[in-house]
Amino acid sequence: MKQNVHPGVKAAEDALAAKLRALSHPARLRILAALAESDACACGDIVRNLPLAQSTVSEHLRILREAGFVRGETGGRRPCYCLDREAVRQLGLDFDRLLAAIGRDKDVPKEPPARRVRKSVEER
Repeated sequence: MKQNVHPGVKAAEDALAAKLRALSHPARLRILAALAESDACACGDIVRNLPLAQSTVSEHLRILREAGFVRGETGGRRPCYCLDREAVRQLGLDFDRLLAAIGRDKDVPKEPPARRVRKSVEER
């Protein structure tokens, strides 16, 4: 059975899928963790902390930039990158909404995730 999906919903789903694909490689997760520890990092600083070639790290950074997780200046002799913390927070919200939608029982009325968490804690 094919469902008609509103174009705005489809675009949001496609964007979330692209962001999740960008996070699907362990090296990219390590790069994000390294960027989270500092305000900005030069590509060479990241390379020194990973067992990867500079060109490989640059490719991972490109993917993370395209997904919106990393901002940076790539011109000049020492490209500098930083984590876009707001993009990471937004991904968390989007992912929570996705999990709530796909994990919900069909017969259970929709309820905000915070209320469900509070209820489950109170029931213990």
